[in-house]
Amino acid sequence: MEASKAQVFKAQVSAASVPARSWSPPPDASDIVKGIHAMLHPRNIVLVGATDKPGNYAERIWNNLARYGFQGGLYPVNARRETIWGVPCYKDFTSLPEKPDHVLVLVPARFAVQVIRDAAAAGARSATIVTSGFSELQDEESQKLASELQQAVHETGLAVTGPNCLGNLSAGEKLFTNIDDRIVTMEQGAVAIAGQSGAIVMAIRQALEDRGVGVGYMVTTGNETGLETPDLMRYFAEDPSVKVIVVYLEGVRNTKAFRDACKAARAASKPVIALKLGSSEGGRAAAMAHTGALAGSIETFDAIATREGVIRVRGLDELIETTECFVHAAVPKGDRLAAVTLSGGKRGMLIDAFYAEGLNFAPLSRHVSSELAKMLGPGSIVGNPLDAGFAAVVDPSVYMRSIKLMIDDPDIDIVIIDAEFPKAPHEQRERNLRIVDEMASRAAKPVIYISAMSIGFTEFTKGLRKSLPHLAVMQGMDRAVTAIKSLLAYARLRKEVPDIISSSNPAARAVLEKALAAASGAALDEVASKRLLKAYGIPVSKEGIAQTAADAVKIAKQIGFPVVAKVVSAEILHKSDIGGVVLNLNSTTEVKKAFSDITARVKKLKGKPKLDGILIAQQVKADLELVVGASLDAEMGPVVLFGTGGIDIELMKDVALAGAPLDEAEARLLIGRTKAGIKMRGYRGKPALHEASAVKALVGLSNLIADAGDRIASIDVNPFLINAKTGVAVDALIVLNNAAAKRAARH
Repeated sequence: MEASKAQVFKAQVSAASVPARSWSPPPDASDIVKGIHAMLHPRNIVLVGATDKPGNYAERIWNNLARYGFQGGLYPVNARRETIWGVPCYKDFTSLPEKPDHVLVLVPARFAVQVIRDAAAAGARSATIVTSGFSELQDEESQKLASELQQAVHETGLAVTGPNCLGNLSAGEKLFTNIDDRIVTMEQGAVAIAGQSGAIVMAIRQALEDRGVGVGYMVTTGNETGLETPDLMRYFAEDPSVKVIVVYLEGVRNTKAFRDACKAARAASKPVIALKLGSSEGGRAAAMAHTGALAGSIETFDAIATREGVIRVRGLDELIETTECFVHAAVPKGDRLAAVTLSGGKRGMLIDAFYAEGLNFAPLSRHVSSELAKMLGPGSIVGNPLDAGFAAVVDPSVYMRSIKLMIDDPDIDIVIIDAEFPKAPHEQRERNLRIVDEMASRAAKPVIYISAMSIGFTEFTKGLRKSLPHLAVMQGMDRAVTAIKSLLAYARLRKEVPDIISSSNPAARAVLEKALAAASGAALDEVASKRLLKAYGIPVSKEGIAQTAADAVKIAKQIGFPVVAKVVSAEILHKSDIGGVVLNLNSTTEVKKAFSDITARVKKLKGKPKLDGILIAQQVKADLELVVGASLDAEMGPVVLFGTGGIDIELMKDVALAGAPLDEAEARLLIGRTKAGIKMRGYRGKPALHEASAVKALVGLSNLIADAGDRIASIDVNPFLINAKTGVAVDALIVLNNAAAKRAARH
């Protein structure tokens, strides 16, 4: 055994001897926050299902609790044992020497539900269910157990993590209810981690520890039958010991809870760094429209989460570098970058790497340029980035003075130092690094030390790293640049992001309800779609529906030539694909022919789709074709989309997304994130286009998708034609979120 009897019995002290907490939730805190606090700061821990079978989870967790000196009571429970691990073993909760507080459930799945109920009845406040065999399995019995467990957790009100998780860490309490047998530095670090995958969360903690970044909390949430990752985020936002929140998300079940947790973190000035899986099986009916195909799950997550201040990373390496940056770098006041190097080659690499991410180095002030020129002389490039060159190699003090000039310059917001960590002790380099760290401690700006390559950390460099608390030490130039870009983006965010509610009027909502009640197929036809768009204030083209060629001619004359003829059928979603659209009709003869041709083509189609008529519409002269749309994501809810439209929409993929609903200000920001937006505002001397109509369309669409709840899967307005005087929707497809749409999406 790793833990001696003396160690174990020392840990088994009464609740009265547990040290006072440095922070506790205030009386008006939510029940969830109070419950999580009880889980991470318990008076005692009870292991139900204790067994000394070598290598099992119970023994590993017991050893960790003893090894790190948890100061509350530790009680194994197993009805078949009198003693275990050299200490008394208890038969049930009633035989314990004190009321249970935090319960670790290690029994087989079929017994876990009763353990939760019994624990709550005995007075426990929280539990971690390590046991697997619930919703992660697909058989009927496991699904039934998952449902019963969820009901028990709900009815008892316990704060529960799991099932199918690997335990937690609360460093300030010396609490490690985890199966990991690697050594943990029990320091109340600035980082808190939560996530659904125990293995990934544990890997993140280990990698951060290897970098000298302390982890104060680590919670593995497993199947999230009780507490979900956003609940942990909310707690970490309130705990003053936490500076950076790291989460691993396989899915977001409760969008509102997630957004509320993000808002709480943002208000507390705590960045949320998220690694998010991007696949989504839900909402695939939306893929029948261009908007649904373009608004993938990960893009939708970004659209909503970024607004709330979340920094999404693309992998574990990027997560570690970004966390390192946010832990050790102050939030900058601006985006004026400066860098110091010893090499012209490194200078070029820095310029290229930052330029590729849309970042540039600021011009140096006249004072700094003058001082550097005096010090460096020939063989150096006095600019930004600075190549200190030969002078700094000959006299390292020159290099140090160059760094100090940059740090002291009020016209510089971030100072980057490019150099490598030594592989072995080097007295002068080590001393100089500590001098730079001291400079950084006094600077009201981030100082970031970049190693151009990921060279790995030796024991020497790990120790050296811990002696540089005020420097962000980054490995790999590309990941460092990405992290710095995230730091700059976070600095620009508003501290509080207001909620936006639908601004639609009762008349528009009445038209929506009437349209949805009358719908029978997978989608609304173009006429019904445009009627709904018009009710929501979205500009639409002049048009009318014809049942005969004579009707078509009459409508065309009323509108005025040129006109467009289009098939109207709820069963034909993409009209152009079947020759259902004819443009540039300039006479009555051309209108008659188009009517006949489209009708004939529809009659030849397989499945004999119902033809509701031929739409004759105004042909708008456009300077630019746009797409505006909306989609319902299975995880994140409604979003709106804007970008370059027309037949090449999927090829161009010049689109941006935002959460719905949005207001005019948010709509203009969305437009500005696209190349289409740049063209609209006047490009290469061309006149500006009618942006107000696009803004009106986006606000109206966002209200429509929000008002519809979960009844509309996607809205596709492509193209939305715009010129200097106006902008109109000339085509529209509204796909419903119903059984018919889901059947169609599967084909």
